[in-house]
Amino acid sequence: MALPHPENENGSHFHSNDQGERVMASTTGHAVVTGAAQGIGAAVARKLARTMPVAMFDQNAAGLELLVAELRQQGLKATAFPVDVRDKDGIEDAVAHIDSKLGPIQVLANVAGILRMGSVLTQSDADWMSTFAVNTHGVFHMSRAVAKHMVPRRSGVIVTVGSNASGVPRMQMAAYAASKAASTMFTKCLGLELAQHGIRCNVVSPGSTDTAMQRGMWTDDSGREAVIMGSLDTYRTGIPLRRIATPEDVADAVVFLTSDQARHITMHDLCIDGGATLGV
Repeated sequence: MALPHPENENGSHFHSNDQGERVMASTTGHAVVTGAAQGIGAAVARKLARTMPVAMFDQNAAGLELLVAELRQQGLKATAFPVDVRDKDGIEDAVAHIDSKLGPIQVLANVAGILRMGSVLTQSDADWMSTFAVNTHGVFHMSRAVAKHMVPRRSGVIVTVGSNASGVPRMQMAAYAASKAASTMFTKCLGLELAQHGIRCNVVSPGSTDTAMQRGMWTDDSGREAVIMGSLDTYRTGIPLRRIATPEDVADAVVFLTSDQARHITMHDLCIDGGATLGV
């Protein structure tokens, strides 16, 4: 992988605005976002880019370049890294490049994820393995690579985007739910290990969110309403708030957990599902 040319970059810290609110301003941190070419990952990248330079990972190189161009047109600093989160060596090389050439990594948002629907009895080994390769192993590879650079500085935040399916059984979603449950517990264990170094690790667990992944599960134009109302046939509750989340709803939660306003929160799983899991 050809790594981007290094530039002088700035990051973020907090100051008070005219209303006395704590807001982010420029300093020397970098954010890394995986799965940044679309959906929740792109929303996270857009919001973090308002506060610090962002390095965006995704195997969709064309999608990344479009987002980089969009952000740079707004005067924001962004760099594309067309890296597959399953590629351990590629991840380590890219993370080392960012931290040494672009600026110290202050934030990691693990957002990359895939969904392979299917019954446990009929799902292929390939679908099971690929789901874990991205949703679980990718989180491990990224978090380990970034944490190695954060520990000596005793500073940093890691947020993993999980799923409310990690705690509630879902029909046809065993691989996805199990992989997200694994990455959720991994992130909490990582948070316990890194707390002594001043590094916080949290999880944001979305429910149904208006993304290409969600729409791919709909069979017709009534898909949105069906999700909101729930299904007795599949033992799935609806959404009490009567709306499907936007990617920005989830991104706001990620940004909050990376901020100084969440400085005493670690090993937490913040559910963003409109009440679909009934607060369990």
